[in-house]
Formats: sequence, C-alpha cells, structure tokens
Amino acid sequence: MNTPRQLQELYKKGVNIIKTMSKDRNITSNTSEIIEVAYDLQTGSYQNKWAKEHLQEHYKNFTKEIANTILEVCNPNSIMEAGIGEATTFKGVLNHFLDDINAYGFDISWSRVSYARKWLKDKNVNLCTGNLFSIPILDNAIDVVYTFHSIEPNGGSEEKILKELYRVTNNYLILFEPDYEGTNEENKKRMDSLGYCKGLEKLAITLGYDVVKHTSFIHNLNDKNPTAITIIKKNSSSNDKSEKDIFACPKYKTPLIFDKNKQTYFSPEALCIYPIIDDIPCLRIENSIFASKYEI
Repeated sequence: MNTPRQLQELYKKGVNIIKTMSKDRNITSNTSEIIEVAYDLQTGSYQNKWAKEHLQEHYKNFTKEIANTILEVCNPNSIMEAGIGEATTFKGVLNHFLDDINAYGFDISWSRVSYARKWLKDKNVNLCTGNLFSIPILDNAIDVVYTFHSIEPNGGSEEKILKELYRVTNNYLILFEPDYEGTNEENKKRMDSLGYCKGLEKLAITLGYDVVKHTSFIHNLNDKNPTAITIIKKNSSSNDKSEKDIFACPKYKTPLIFDKNKQTYFSPEALCIYPIIDDIPCLRIENSIFASKYEI
C-alpha cells in the first residue's frame, strides 16, 4: 500500500489518486480517507486555475448563477458552503451579497481550508475542518446551505449526507451536484467509474423533503460532468443562533465552549477538546482528544 509521500509523488506525475487508493484497499467506493487525501493533494490547483485571466468571465458567470439561484428564493442572513474546498466558488458567490452576511464554510481537508482562508482574506468568513457525515454545526443554524460538487465523490452515501445538510439548514438547502439522471450514457459510465453521487432529487422526495425546484445548471464547468440544481425548502423554527455559538460537537451536535486562552473548543457532552491549528478550528470527530479532566 502506498504511503502518503508516495501518493504525493504519484499525484505530481498525474496519477488518479482516488483510483490508486481504492485499488490499494481493494474497494470500489470512496471512503472519507480516500477523499481527504486525494483532494488535499490537489490543494492550490483550483486557485491556480481560476486566477487565469482567460477564465475570469466564466468564473463570474458560474458564481453569479449560484448567487442568483439563492437570491431567487430568499435573502439570507447567513450562508454556508458545505465542502468549501479552496473557496474559489464561495468567494465569487459572496461578491453578490452584503459584507455583513454571516458566512461559513468547512472542508474535510485542513490544507484546503488553509488555502481558502487566504483566498477569502478580504471576506469575513468562519471556517473550520469538518466532514459531511458529521457536520460540526448546530441544528437549524444556517439560513441557506449549499453544496457545489462536494457530495459528488460520495456515491452510495447520499442519504447520510443529505440528512446532515438538512439538519443544519434553517430555510433552504441548495444542491449543485452532478446531473447523473440528465446526462448521456457515456457521461454516466464515467461518473460510475469515479464513484459519483446520483439520485439526489428522488432521495430528497423519499425523505419527505420539500423539493421546490430541480433544473439544469447553465454555466457548467465540465461537459462530461454537467450540474443539476436541486432546491429544498425547510420550514423550521426561526433561527436565533449567533456567530459565537454556531459550532457544534461533530459527534453529538451539541454546543462547544471556546477557550480563548488555550485556543481550543471543548465539548461538555463528549468530554473532548478540539484543537485550533493556525487559526483553523479542527472539528472532525477524528480531530478530538478525550480529556475528561479538561478545565475551562
């Protein structure tokens, strides 16, 4: 089995890391470990891509389409991109909202969150590490939660992720994910080989969610991987969460206590501390340290 260093060298040579790690482990579905390593090794590539001058017009168009999709259904006080990556998408989206909007983002990869923070240096965004399967955010905390191809590599785990996204949403959950059902057979075979998600609209309806719109995304980034828009409305109680108490224990979804002096978050329910590394709260279950005698 390849070590992380060996995988890094393979990535530099253009080898597909997801396929390599799946082969190493003799599995066909993408695990959180595989997704984390594969995307972490890509860190910087998205920012390098969208910094190119000839792509600026398309960048403005696709991020504007996302923003307009959100603004068509509501004018949120808070917004979060789940699976923010390097924040290349989120920054363009935020350009269409007022600066005082409460903005949040998380990603499974610490490296990508670190790059996201630099990319968003002129924006006020709360960032942390987190996993789509155990989102470190309180229930009904965010007016609008959206994803942009972050559910994509998690084929087979759509239900678990959708339930978590719906849990933290207060008003609308908007999915910009692969249009598996609407694309051609060749593209479907490619998506299947890469373990992409599928059936999100049907799943949402089966779960009893209010799907108010399902349509095609106009400004696709890849013709082999077209995007569909699925808008889900949630009728929850009013959101009275404030910035300081929005992070949650990823295991129990209960409030965390921020220790400013020690730069940690403490979960009274899990009796665990979560470190803050280079100003980035590390709020994945795997980041926790059991500490029953920790004192605030």
